[in-house]
Amino acid sequence: MHASQVQPAVGAAVSVASVLGLRVDDAAILHDSNRLALRLLPCDVLARVAHLESKRGAEFEVEVARRLAETGSPLASLDPRVEPRVHVRDGFVVTLWTYYGRASHRGVEPAAYAHALERLHAGMRQADLIAPHFTDRVTEAQSLVGNDAQTPDLQDADRELLSGTLRKLTWAIGQRDAAEQLLHGEPHPGNLLRTKNGLLFTDLETCCRGPVEFDVAHVPEEVGTHYPGADQDLLSKCRILVLAMVATWRWDRDDQFPNGHRMGTELLSRIRAAQERS
Repeated sequence: MHASQVQPAVGAAVSVASVLGLRVDDAAILHDSNRLALRLLPCDVLARVAHLESKRGAEFEVEVARRLAETGSPLASLDPRVEPRVHVRDGFVVTLWTYYGRASHRGVEPAAYAHALERLHAGMRQADLIAPHFTDRVTEAQSLVGNDAQTPDLQDADRELLSGTLRKLTWAIGQRDAAEQLLHGEPHPGNLLRTKNGLLFTDLETCCRGPVEFDVAHVPEEVGTHYPGADQDLLSKCRILVLAMVATWRWDRDDQFPNGHRMGTELLSRIRAAQERS
């Protein structure tokens, strides 16, 4: 979130929590990218704040969290003291979640990580939810690659590499006709918490439908080897596709990921190396 918008966003979160009867004397910024994550004290709530145009995505995330809570899935939960919904205040959307302390994915055993993801997928198979297909997200990435004005720093050769990779691998994955289900969408280590309640996944606005291998492609390779029944050839294709998608987002001129272009360059090198091995 741009620096000029941080304080208004914090103010919106504090205002929403206070109106709901939660005491807020302080707000500590935990994460700042396309949306803001705050710890509100002393009520100890995790507030997520985004721009108003993100309202639909926030509503989808809340609905997914509500539905999956009924399945016992390993997910970070909405704050139980307030109504589970999206709050609009001063041009921002605010959602309130349980704060789990200084939780980290570091030190998590690969087998435990894979088991948590398997449990999440099992719970997701029980949820009757309409969600976008993973190829919709690929299409968004392809649109960025094809938009010179939105990705002005992307070199022609790199643009061609990303475009071709996205197109060819989407087709190849579709040809496999694999079983599909509801997925997290981005169950990478940054969206995994190690808490006193066990391993919990967070950030659900990326949920989509597709083969489980698309989700497994986001986790470290040593974790993927412990995921039971994964089609290794399909997983390999999904891994390269995910690399191309993430690389594309890092070249978006509006992307606020720290050191985004450096990461984008590293990912392009990994894509080339992966294609040379295949």
